[in-house]
Amino acid sequence: MSPELEHIWSRVQAQLTLVVDEPTYRMWLAGLEPIELLGERLVIAAPAQTSRFIAGRFGGIIEASVELVLGPHASIELRPACAGERLPSPRSTPARTGRTPPAPESAQRPTALGNPKLTFDQFVIGDCNRLAHAAALTVAEMPAQAYNPLFLCGPPGVGKTHLLSAIANLLTAHDPSLTVRMTTGEAFTNEFLGALGERSTEPFKSRFRDVDVLLVDDVQFLERKTRTEEEFFHTFNALHDGGRQVVLTSDRPPRDLQALEDRLRERFEAGLVADIAPPDLPTRLAILRKRAHHDGIDTADQSALLAIAEHVEGNVRALEGALIRVVAYSSLTGRPFDTALAREVLAGLYPRNPTPGGARPQRTIADIQQATCMHFGITAEELLSSARSARVAWPRQLAMYLSRELTGASLPAIGREFGGRDHTTVLHACRRATERLDSDEGSRQAVHSLFVELGVSGS
Repeated sequence: MSPELEHIWSRVQAQLTLVVDEPTYRMWLAGLEPIELLGERLVIAAPAQTSRFIAGRFGGIIEASVELVLGPHASIELRPACAGERLPSPRSTPARTGRTPPAPESAQRPTALGNPKLTFDQFVIGDCNRLAHAAALTVAEMPAQAYNPLFLCGPPGVGKTHLLSAIANLLTAHDPSLTVRMTTGEAFTNEFLGALGERSTEPFKSRFRDVDVLLVDDVQFLERKTRTEEEFFHTFNALHDGGRQVVLTSDRPPRDLQALEDRLRERFEAGLVADIAPPDLPTRLAILRKRAHHDGIDTADQSALLAIAEHVEGNVRALEGALIRVVAYSSLTGRPFDTALAREVLAGLYPRNPTPGGARPQRTIADIQQATCMHFGITAEELLSSARSARVAWPRQLAMYLSRELTGASLPAIGREFGGRDHTTVLHACRRATERLDSDEGSRQAVHSLFVELGVSGS
């Protein structure tokens, strides 16, 4: 693989891990490999036996991730690899000078980068998200006339990005003349820093201010980034004062974004703040039923869906990932999709809490860090430090892995709690931990001990 293609693919993988949970990524997307770059089309090889499913289920997500890396005119081509053969080795491609930075303004058109499958029709409404859904639908039908800004907040994996994409999709479907841009706090920051480095801030400003609707996911990423906050403040004002719609999402309400400038928090709170809570059992079951129907999964045994809904709490991405995992086991082993299989498959991945009532306690990243330090006999300062000795590196990797598995926090959020590390560092740590746990019994025993200390061990 050429160094350029390897760099591009690593960035695409980093984007993918932000929109799917780790089990889903490992099962369906980790096996993808880039073949070549043909102009603006990235050719990707997928395992032959699952290529059709991957194209149908994840094609939109993969293409959106590639667009974020290569630009809005990029596309993908998924090719099945021959069964039993190695995936084709990428042919070297000519260097594409200047392609990674944003294209000139004349070559860009503000566009909605939402997943086309994330629509309002596919969103399951429950008591946990009813206000947020109603507000998002109102904004999509009457942009800049009702709630401006609209601020959606809630923990990771509860549907914030789904609603953001649904707004983008409905807006562009009803009025193709609207200019809609969907981005993330991280992408906004990276593009701004790139523009500063190239001394080309005017095209950057035009891309984000000459739009009718701006949708920003994970706006909490702007915290502690003074120059980016300043730029976003002026971008927000330009749009709001010009009667354009702004929709933001965050893992916390504005009042809890304490590291953000007061003037930004005040503007975020000036519109409607709609909270999304983790789904309750009836909503989780409804989500699984709709997902199973959408993917054409035979669910004659409804009790299997109930077993999954009871086992996986708090995170819609984890819930859907659990369904995919059980269906995959059923398909690959020939066993029926039933309650027994669901409980067996999920027992190790999502340990149950032995406390009365069966409700699984919520564990924070701080809880996991404290338990890890006690187990390995290191200090919190060492865990968060830049030290790379084996004595500290493995506990740190394991703590990041457990934070991803047990809290559902995003990679950037985990990185911030581990000394301000980049999300790619967290992704690398999770992968190293996964590899070690797959091959080393002692490491698996350490995880079991930490589960016990955290009160989330299985029976």
